Order: sequence, then C-alpha cells, then structure tokens
Amino acid sequence: LLKDLFPKVKDPPKKVYKNIEEGSARILTKKKLTVCDSWNLKIIQLYETSLVRHGFMLVGPTLCGKSEIARTLTECLTEDNTSTKMQIMNPKAITDSQMYGVKDPVSEEWTPGVFASIWQKYNNRTLKYTTWIVCDGPVDAIWIENLNTVLDDNKILTLANNDRIPMTDNCKIVFEVENLNNASPATVSRAGIIYVSASDLGWKPLVDSWLSKRTDLGVVRQVEKDAVATIVQKWILEPDFYDWIHRNVEPVMPMNDGMMIVNTLNLLDGLLLPSISTNEVFSEEVYRKMFLYC
Repeated sequence: LLKDLFPKVKDPPKKVYKNIEEGSARILTKKKLTVCDSWNLKIIQLYETSLVRHGFMLVGPTLCGKSEIARTLTECLTEDNTSTKMQIMNPKAITDSQMYGVKDPVSEEWTPGVFASIWQKYNNRTLKYTTWIVCDGPVDAIWIENLNTVLDDNKILTLANNDRIPMTDNCKIVFEVENLNNASPATVSRAGIIYVSASDLGWKPLVDSWLSKRTDLGVVRQVEKDAVATIVQKWILEPDFYDWIHRNVEPVMPMNDGMMIVNTLNLLDGLLLPSISTNEVFSEEVYRKMFLYC
C-alpha cells in the first residue's frame, strides 16, 4: 500500500532484534524443531507487537504453530534476562459467571471467577517476572466484551461486584484463536493482531521435526527414520497428495494438511511403540504397509 502511494521512496531498513533472532533459533534447535523463515518472522512480529501493545491476538488455523510461537518467545525473553511466564486458560471451557465471578442474589456474597482470580494474582508489581495471561480458545462476544476496558488505555478489569483491578506493566493479555468471526470491531481495534496462516509453517516441518526426534529413541531408529522419510517424499510430497485430497475428497469435518499429517504420525507412533521397547527394526516393506494403514 505504501509502495503504491510513494513509488519512488525506498523501503525503510528492517529492524534487527539480534537477541531474539539468535535466541529463538537456539531454542528451536534445542527442541529439535525445524527452522522455517516465514514462521520465524511471526516470532519477531509477536515480539514487536508485545513492545507496543498490552493486549494482542495470535490468529490462525489449528497446527500453524501459534502456541509454539508464544512459548519460544517467552523462553527467549527469559534467557534474555526478562523473566516471562505464561498462564494459559480456555475461556470457553467455563461459563461467563465462572470466568469473572458471580454475586449470590440472596446473600449478596461474591464468588470470584477463574479469570478474575488469575488477573488479581498476576497483576502485582511486586512480582519479579512478566506474566502473559493466555486465553486459548474461541473468541465469543459473551466473554470478550467484558475485556474491552482491559484492552483500551484504561487497562482496568471491572467486575460485577464493582471491583476495579488495574493492569500492571508486568502483565500482558494474549488471545490465541482460530478466527475472529464472533469478535466485535470494538475488541479487534483495541488489540494487536498477528495472523499466522497455514502456509507460514506448512506440514513438511511437522514431519521433519518428528523424524529428527526418532533417533533420540535409539541409534537403530535411523533405519526407521530413513524409511519413513522416503515414503513421505514418494507418496505425499511428490504427488502433492494433500492437494488432491482437498480437490477430490469431502471430509466429515474440516481438516488442514497439518492435522492430517499429525494424525498419521500419531497412529504410526502407536504402531511403532512395541518395536522401540524390543529395539526391533523392520524392513522397508513393513514400514510401507504401516504408513499405508495410517
């Protein structure tokens, strides 16, 4: 957009966050996760957003790496002498009153909710670390509208018993959601948005990470790793198998490529479990039959 408006103006120099880039690469290598440039960029974007916003949303489909982005960044910040912890909850697992609290209509006794208790505990200036309160679940107008005063410049959570709990500088609120279909413009405009598409990671790094972890189970697993890598290359990657599935097969429930490959690898994990304890290695033919079954 800026390029269209100012065609003769050169692009501004890209800001480099050396500690974050090197730290995240080190953490990913330690966890035996595949380094993917487009996905790594999302870690930097999340870091940049966290510097200027106290509330932000990680939006993207299942298995695009949203949780790992947040985990990697918090670990990286901790290593960089900014101790950061995550407190995760699913707001859709409980009712609205269980989340914020409820007042008894007869006795007028106040019962604090789960989110209100977490909010009060971690919005404390005496804590020596920064807390990211992560709401990992679908955004719903029922519960998120109550957080509008938290996301704007007021930074105050107002409860039904007239308690007003201010947000401290050592706390941030993060939403990890698949889409913003039920979020109002008032909520979306108050938060920083980092969109992680399925193509930023893809399914190939999921397979590469699974394969790299197989050798940790024993030296003989190298044969298994090579056999499965060959099968994936020949049966899924080269014929573009998932593209064919999306065009010709109608699934019972919507699934992306990552979900399909992870389910396949989980089934394969279960089938190969007995062979790990006995240190047994099969022929390539057996691995082909197992993978075909999965």
